[in-house]
Amino acid sequence: MDFSGKAVVVTGGGRGIGRALALAFARCGADVAVAVSRDLAAAEAVAEEIAKQGRRSLARRADVSQWQAAHQLIEEATAAFGKIDVLVNNAGTNRDSLLLRMNEEDWDAVLDVNLKGTFHCTQAALRGMVRQRSGRIINITSILGLTGNPGQANYCASKAGIIGFTRAVAREVGSRGITVNAVAPGYIHTHMTAGLSEAQVAEILRRIPLGRLGESEDVCGAVLFLASDAAAYITGQVLIVDGGMTA
Repeated sequence: MDFSGKAVVVTGGGRGIGRALALAFARCGADVAVAVSRDLAAAEAVAEEIAKQGRRSLARRADVSQWQAAHQLIEEATAAFGKIDVLVNNAGTNRDSLLLRMNEEDWDAVLDVNLKGTFHCTQAALRGMVRQRSGRIINITSILGLTGNPGQANYCASKAGIIGFTRAVAREVGSRGITVNAVAPGYIHTHMTAGLSEAQVAEILRRIPLGRLGESEDVCGAVLFLASDAAAYITGQVLIVDGGMTA
């Protein structure tokens, strides 16, 4: 996977899957902009690691649920690198609760970041990609957008929405040489799964043929593939990375 001369934007890049993705693209030669919603220090730490690999980097705080912030992020990344070749919409949040107890604020907060944030950043990045007639957009969804899960109606709805969004946009921009795909991780070792109890983990592992939770690096391979020339004829697809859980 050679991304030399390519410019990449990763949202939610301060930790977990986003951090791993930003560093993976840099190792493959890309210049990378790392965006976070709150913890700018985390983004700056990732940007420093990228710079140590001899690549250009950019760290920005951007609440992608806000139109202006998302568009400013893309504008600043374009100004820094001259273009954007790859956008990874990884920013996400969760506020879990049974539906009958879920308030409107928790519903809106999750949909705004996960789904609306994907819309904002994609719309902003597409302007340049359409002009250059090339680009890769990879949206991080979840197997829960396919299967559902009790207590996560807002999260599941947002991730299912990303899948529909991915397929629609892929049809819109394919003629411009732009591919739009999604990666659906299963249970990955991140801050979101850190709070699972031993009993919950045991039950999850029972349902995974490979017998382990995934690591952030497991997701990187799928994203790098979809961003590469090897996936030039793949668009509108969802690549599941779950150890066989949904098989």
